[in-house]
Amino acid sequence: MDYKEGDRIRVEKGGAAYEGVVMPSVTGHIVLKMVSGYNVGIEPDGAQITFLEPKKEIQKPEKQVKVTKNKGFKNVVFISTGGTIASKIDYRSGAVSSQCSADDIVRTIPELDDIANIRGRVVANILSENMTPQIWTELARAVYEEINNGADGIVIAHGTDTMMYSAAALAFMLDTPVPVVFVGSQRSADRPSSDNVMNAICATKVAVSDIAQVCTVMHESSSDDRCGIHYATRVRKMHTSRRDAFQSINSRPIGFVDYATGQITTESEYTARGETELALRDKIEPECAIVKFTPGARPEILGHYIDAGYKGIVIEGTGLGHVSTDWVPEIKRATQANIPIVIASQCLHGRVCDRVYDTGTDMLKAGAIEAEDMLPEVALVKLMCVLGQTSDLSEVQKLMQEKWANDISDCSLE
Repeated sequence: MDYKEGDRIRVEKGGAAYEGVVMPSVTGHIVLKMVSGYNVGIEPDGAQITFLEPKKEIQKPEKQVKVTKNKGFKNVVFISTGGTIASKIDYRSGAVSSQCSADDIVRTIPELDDIANIRGRVVANILSENMTPQIWTELARAVYEEINNGADGIVIAHGTDTMMYSAAALAFMLDTPVPVVFVGSQRSADRPSSDNVMNAICATKVAVSDIAQVCTVMHESSSDDRCGIHYATRVRKMHTSRRDAFQSINSRPIGFVDYATGQITTESEYTARGETELALRDKIEPECAIVKFTPGARPEILGHYIDAGYKGIVIEGTGLGHVSTDWVPEIKRATQANIPIVIASQCLHGRVCDRVYDTGTDMLKAGAIEAEDMLPEVALVKLMCVLGQTSDLSEVQKLMQEKWANDISDCSLE
């Protein structure tokens, strides 16, 4: 029978029945988006197909959201960069695409109006794999501008895949007297299991709280019970699809938001609202890279980045932060060319220490800088920000090993 993408059909085969919206297929199978939000592929031979309804045309939302100003409520700006939290199913491509603005999010989550006076602003409308250091700069400037104009809190909707990079960047680029909260969702709004509403509500609760940090707020468990509040420089996405994918590394979370009551409990120190003066450091050096060392990897790999003109390199080394002996001359060549080499570890937990074995001491003599207990991606973002301030190697080492934004622990957690 005739049907097209976006139509709703019923497919019966082998004693099973499936209902859903027809998605694009490159294999010849019938692909349906079911009401559960999951896709199913069915071989068409021998299948009985029943047409249910034609494709629904998506109505364009109003351009403006009518938000009631509540006297005594704090003013929160909801900045959209895209990502799954701002996404819908695109039946043209069959994928999740970033289509909603910040205003769309506010419109679909009316509970936000009971927490704060909400205003939307769009900085980007991309999936997070398309995020760039240039957009970090635009985002930091937008946040600075909104706080300078009187915002009491900022919520940034961002894709989860690279959210830890962007959150770390803003933590290094901004001193903030108000909460700046990154939030995303693992599952898009059209899926019954979506986490977008709960995450957005909890993030807004933090945005009106006393926690004046750049932080991330995401599901803390697989249930809809509470969200974790994480330092922006201490969080990593630890699962591809679970709703509780975000976890604090080498640190306890700042705290938690109870979804049912909205109550915030804290477990770690934080900067209180109004304690810090607003400041922006928006110069950044994007030409930096992470190089992962693996057994047998040739030193020419590192040499490629040196010769290609990269201004700074983070090496993700082995346990305590090592590479093989034949990489040491390339490290020395880089530092002699005024290219800082920062050593992080492939281990998520613990601290780099290159003073235990001979290779480590040779790396330090060659000019390598230990990343302490920073995650490799945090060390990369920090290096970009440091090189935006100075290119002097001794100053770079000093700044990289100073605690900027809770990125380094005084002592590592066991």
